[in-house]
Amino acid sequence: LLTICYTGLSQDNSSPIIKNRSSAVAEKSLIKVSIMYPFSENTEFDMEYYETKHMPMVAGYLDSNLVKYTIEKGLASGIPNTPLPFIAIGSFYVKNLSEYQASIGPNIDTIRSDFSNYTDIRPIILVSEVVR
Repeated sequence: LLTICYTGLSQDNSSPIIKNRSSAVAEKSLIKVSIMYPFSENTEFDMEYYETKHMPMVAGYLDSNLVKYTIEKGLASGIPNTPLPFIAIGSFYVKNLSEYQASIGPNIDTIRSDFSNYTDIRPIILVSEVVR
């Protein structure tokens, strides 16, 4: 996935960068659960199903612990002429890891059985703390 980052140095409070800083502070110390689907030739991934069925289903299990979720569709590697590392990444931003685990645990079989409806890829999961 191609990600572009920048830092605003302006001290002008009317700057959109300054306004967005407050949302970055609000997200600090959230837990981010990233579900990454590695790209390889001849794999299947139904983005429409993932976006409209799978992710909303999982989000529903997270209830009030869920702050937001995002879905990213891989476009390119960061290095020209190299393979795309991930075809898709879904991320859940939650307030509490223990609550996340308590919500997902009883539903894990349902979640896993839904994989075959949109992909044949085994995902890689990363749990991290948002620090900025």
